[in-house]
Amino acid sequence: MASLLRQIVAGPRSRHPEAGLDLCYVTSQIIATSGPSGTYPQRAYRNPLDQLVKFLDNKHGEDWAIWEFRAEGTGYPDEEVYGRVRHYPWPDHHPPPFRLVPMIMASMRNWLHREGGESEKKGRVVVVHCKAGKGRSGTMACSYLISECGWEPSEALARFTERRMRPGFGQGVSIPSQLRWVGYVDRWTKGGKIYVERQIEILEVHIWGLRDGVKVQVEGFVDDGKAIKLFHLFSKKERTAHGKAPPGGFLTEMISDLAGFPGTPTAPKPDQAVERDASSNSKVSAPVSEQSSSSEHELGEEAGGEAVIFIPSKRLILPTSDINIDFERRNKASMGLTMVTSVAHVWFNAYFEGNGPEQNGRPDDDGVFQIDWEKMDGIKGSIRKGTRAFDRLSVVWKAYDPEPGRGRKEIIIPEPSADSPVPQMAAADWKGNNETSPGEANSVKSASEYETDNDSFEGLKANLTPDDESSKNGASSTDVGSHLSSD
Repeated sequence: MASLLRQIVAGPRSRHPEAGLDLCYVTSQIIATSGPSGTYPQRAYRNPLDQLVKFLDNKHGEDWAIWEFRAEGTGYPDEEVYGRVRHYPWPDHHPPPFRLVPMIMASMRNWLHREGGESEKKGRVVVVHCKAGKGRSGTMACSYLISECGWEPSEALARFTERRMRPGFGQGVSIPSQLRWVGYVDRWTKGGKIYVERQIEILEVHIWGLRDGVKVQVEGFVDDGKAIKLFHLFSKKERTAHGKAPPGGFLTEMISDLAGFPGTPTAPKPDQAVERDASSNSKVSAPVSEQSSSSEHELGEEAGGEAVIFIPSKRLILPTSDINIDFERRNKASMGLTMVTSVAHVWFNAYFEGNGPEQNGRPDDDGVFQIDWEKMDGIKGSIRKGTRAFDRLSVVWKAYDPEPGRGRKEIIIPEPSADSPVPQMAAADWKGNNETSPGEANSVKSASEYETDNDSFEGLKANLTPDDESSKNGASSTDVGSHLSSD
């Protein structure tokens, strides 16, 4: 019965024919597996931890180590895997805080190629897992192939899908924001593997074709990436409507005029526009415009909506360059209640949208991120978003400067070298029940919640925990990627 349950839960993912476990070899050095568990009831339908450890011991002896990405908790104590586990947790269905990527890549590289005093340690493997061993694990497995092995993003994504998924059951990495992050990793690699973390201020959120009953909020990572925090829920008082939204080039003109930026050149023709993962990496003074793909005859459902600008009543500062814009639409039901009819969100990173890798690690000070409804993330890591909430979104942002004229504080994060200790993050409570998001969307909520105006601020944390090898060398988390510089 337990074996049958595991097969059902594994669903579209490939199982290893020899071990009978939900895992695969992405390459000879990278294993992707769903999160194992040593306790019931999870053990009945997940990979049993003792069976996974036995398989790894038999196949690889002491030459295996785990990289786990579960902010919800691993489901087992470190001792059950001989303490041979590195922790870089972040919430399910989301991309990682990008500041984790250099550390994850370097620690995997060092385990495979340097640790143990050899130029290359033959036979070692990296075991990556999240919950299902698909989205978060696939994002990092593909990132390693791109940044450390020289693969093209399309090749890495295709390999992971080929090895991890059963034929005809979709992509291995399928969440749009995680795919955007894979593109970021490719640009980070080509740009010299430098990342600059900055606080970002959200100036305005422009929405075309906004339907009725849509809640718009801004979120970001806190607690070293283990949790997502709601920083601002826009209220009706912060909303200005500008009528129906004309198609095409009106997007550029409206952003420029209403945000107070200088005039922009004529928008490129559709066949001239260049797009990176559904976002435009243009400067604020010249945001790229293109013909919207959501014309009324293509929608096949409710059309229309307003052109709306949301301007926060207080300064809206996020602690990192990772920004999430979240939407929830509700329709009124009986007895004063409302039903959630659509849920969508999108993550972007201002360092990459500001062209940092292409400018030697000096990103633009401001910019505009744009995306269409069709390219948003859906609920629970799916592409399902429900009924249309809007047609197109643009977010106007700038790097936060608390003391203008004195130089903006930035955290420059290079990839640790082969000779440097690599920090890891503090693990989430392995027993679970960890709060990782502002709250799950309930199917029924009170209509009075529409009036809520909730905004808050939280500073950037850099509380890193060195891994075992770093601790032996007496290294601290401040040795890598935590120094400040000023422009």
